[in-house]
Amino acid sequence: MPDASLEHRCLEILVSAPVRPDAGRTIGQSVEGRPVIGYRLGSGQPRVSLIAGCHADEPVGPELLRRLTGLLLTLPADDPLLRAAEWWIVPHVNPDGELRNRSWQLPIPDAFDPVRTLEGAIRELPGDDLEFGFPRDVRDEDARPESRAVLDWWREADGPFSLHASLHGMGFAAGPWYLIEPGWVDRSRTLRATCRRRTRELGYLLHDVERNGEKGFQRIERGFCTRPDSDAMRVYFLERDDPETAGRFRPSSMEAIRQLGGDPLTLVSEMPLFLTPGVGESLGPPDPVLDAWKHRIAAWRAVLSDPASDQGRLAAEMNEAGMRAMPVRDQMELQWTFIAAGLAEVMRSTGAGRET
Repeated sequence: MPDASLEHRCLEILVSAPVRPDAGRTIGQSVEGRPVIGYRLGSGQPRVSLIAGCHADEPVGPELLRRLTGLLLTLPADDPLLRAAEWWIVPHVNPDGELRNRSWQLPIPDAFDPVRTLEGAIRELPGDDLEFGFPRDVRDEDARPESRAVLDWWREADGPFSLHASLHGMGFAAGPWYLIEPGWVDRSRTLRATCRRRTRELGYLLHDVERNGEKGFQRIERGFCTRPDSDAMRVYFLERDDPETAGRFRPSSMEAIRQLGGDPLTLVSEMPLFLTPGVGESLGPPDPVLDAWKHRIAAWRAVLSDPASDQGRLAAEMNEAGMRAMPVRDQMELQWTFIAAGLAEVMRSTGAGRET
């Protein structure tokens, strides 16, 4: 299959109806007893895992995966997309968190409202964080049941995975940010070129920040960084004399799937709900523009804590500051571009899927 053909299926995905939960398999239950639904589709050689919703205040990834799964379920078995890979998809691993964020997330708008988002977003703290909540080993029954369910489901696979993407988002950033498995950095040049090109074609700047390895983030180039790591997360909090928070970090989904064998390319997409101009023009640290935006956003949150706040005036202030909502469609398109480019990179690296 030519690399570009994967990317060119984007329009079909974006216009597809989101999949019905009853079309999938219940692979486990949430803390509050809601079903965690997984879908296993396709017959291709690379085995691909896609998950979203680990952080419940990041709604765009689940929407993309529900549309992708909705499309895959309508395709004939010999469609190239089904022959390109064996797809293991969990559109939303956190149904409890989705319900708590329902007031501002559902139905998914064309673009999110910043006031409603700041007012209603609820995010899990370390310890309840599903991304860094995968079991440490088979005896770790204190891990959240959603993460245990996903890992148990992956263990049913007949062999390791070749690609895993965990779709995430940022509330505020200069633009899209792409995180890559450290061991695949030298094998990701074409992937990065593809994502860089499409991001620019859609008119966005790439988010850029220098973290110097903090929490596992090593800058590769503008817009691209290595994915975070649970050991580095623990070190970060231990160095700040916070062993309690450090002890709450378990392996991430990326680390957990690599423990199943092979050398999977793991990816984390970070798409901003709202664009904050100027961030990354001075990498820092410190980045004075980034710091200014953080202070401004914290002040807006504080204002919204007052039920009598003038939300219309606040919205005007956000607009005057230059903040803009990133259209959901563009976020989904770039998430799919990242997935498709990752799969194409895996195919080139391993030789898998050449018959398609």
